[in-house]
Amino acid sequence: MRAGLPVLVFTVTLAVTGCGDGDTRVRVAEHRVASKQEALTQARAELAGRIDGFCRSSSSYVTALDRYGDLITDTAVTVGDVKEAGSDLAEPRSDVVTATEQVTAAREDVATAERELAEANAALAAARGGVSAVPPVSASPRTPVAGTTVDRVKQADADLTAAREGITDQTPLKQASERFNSAAVALEMAWLRLLGEAGCLSEDQQRRARDYTLAMQRSLTEAGYLKSETDGVYGPDTVAAVQALQKAHGLAETGTVDKATDAALRAKLRAEGGAAAGEAVVATSAVQQTLKLAGFWDGPVDGMWTDELTTALRSFQAELGVEPTGTVDAATVAAVGDVMDQRSTAPSAVPSRS
Repeated sequence: MRAGLPVLVFTVTLAVTGCGDGDTRVRVAEHRVASKQEALTQARAELAGRIDGFCRSSSSYVTALDRYGDLITDTAVTVGDVKEAGSDLAEPRSDVVTATEQVTAAREDVATAERELAEANAALAAARGGVSAVPPVSASPRTPVAGTTVDRVKQADADLTAAREGITDQTPLKQASERFNSAAVALEMAWLRLLGEAGCLSEDQQRRARDYTLAMQRSLTEAGYLKSETDGVYGPDTVAAVQALQKAHGLAETGTVDKATDAALRAKLRAEGGAAAGEAVVATSAVQQTLKLAGFWDGPVDGMWTDELTTALRSFQAELGVEPTGTVDAATVAAVGDVMDQRSTAPSAVPSRS
């Protein structure tokens, strides 16, 4: 009986010790999870701060760049300005590069913290016997900018540098301004797209950007260059439409609307609108003349459609017995035709206030 006592005591002790080790492993694993969760929270806070810094630096750079792009302001750039552009853009560009590197490093820190927290969760689950009540790691704040957008910014930046370096004292002012403005607009547009993807633009800024794109798309549609719908997105169809406009006018096919492209688009719209406007004047003059003969219009026959003319037309339509829409519709034209036919045989049948 006594001989078996030490064995029994050893077995019980081992069991108790083993149970304690299990509890210890769970507590250690829980502590590690808490530590890694805190590290992830700090890493994400650091990333948020770095992104805000990036947004501020980028906005400052775009503002400096806009002196040459004129998307926001309207300035007259000289050859001297173009040649010296590198100096006043160098500092804000350097700040953007630094801020970008800091965001990249902060994202890597977040990724590392997320991975370590996931490993700690797995270790805790194993210590608890394979059952984990710890929620999965949530996604990092703000989706990273698409690689194609970053590449577009890099290419546009290289194009601007090449444009500046290609301008000498012998370069004509008009050519220098157009060349540099074209490259600056392309870079500014690329940065604005990147800022939008990065979440740096406010809702009001995004709305204004969309309104700008919508207005430009409508103009491209009226000019006959854009065939797809106007959706406010500066996508491939819009880029292709702008390039077609630029090609037709012998401009650099950047796909972005710089000063020269805007001038070409306006000229095209004036040419298209001029013919349409002329037809509208003739049509309105005909309506005024008809109403004057019928005694419903005492104003000038000048081709200008006014509220008074709409009122006069409605009165004329009521006299004709058609719906007074205030527009020259099919029913009105048919009624006028009937009256004119009657006038040829019975002049007194013509409706007239006199």
